[in-house]
Amino acid sequence: MKFGVVIFPGSNCDEDIIYVLEKIMGQQVVRLWHKDHDLQGAEMIILPGGFSFGDYLRSGAIARFSPIMQEVIQFASKGGYVMGICNGFQILAEAGLVPGALLHNKQRKFICRNTFLVPQTSNSLLTLQIDEQKVLKIPIAHGEGNYFADADTLQSLKDNDQILFRYSDEAGNITDEANPNGSLENIAGVCNIKRNVFAMMPHPERAADTLLANEDGLAIFESILSLVKA
Repeated sequence: MKFGVVIFPGSNCDEDIIYVLEKIMGQQVVRLWHKDHDLQGAEMIILPGGFSFGDYLRSGAIARFSPIMQEVIQFASKGGYVMGICNGFQILAEAGLVPGALLHNKQRKFICRNTFLVPQTSNSLLTLQIDEQKVLKIPIAHGEGNYFADADTLQSLKDNDQILFRYSDEAGNITDEANPNGSLENIAGVCNIKRNVFAMMPHPERAADTLLANEDGLAIFESILSLVKA
């Protein structure tokens, strides 16, 4: 599968995701500069984590207007697969490609630590191969990861099975204590209604190598690649 990783000024997880896709998963990857207008035939676009444009205004608010986002939006509108991780989630939300918004963490502090996630659906490219009872240990690193949506949007997310992951404790219990940032109903990841655009705050690429003593994130990449093997 050919992946395109978009690099914005301030991206700092682009090489992490490229390493996992190329070296661990054995996939073809092209680097896409934010001023480009050519997606170079990529079959899935990744918006990586980082601090695009220094997180000025709101996280993702400036990157959303980078020239390449015109192509990403058009690609998604035609059913192309797009995934945003952390800052990538924020950019997708600003672009209206996934519902909701990312607010400042409830504690008003930057948080960098491991969290636990439980999949909420098997009806998505990211989760279709993951047991819904499986607890994943995936790190977060963000200051604005507090997911918010109005009541109607939240109900629509539930009705249409668009919630991908929720924060939990190590045993898989979804509790207030397990919520690292104040996210509405512990939501850690969502998809669009067409189920081709995916966004999550935790970093699976930081949990995908034996050298890191954590390979839980590989389950997400293996699920994506099951599309190719099918």
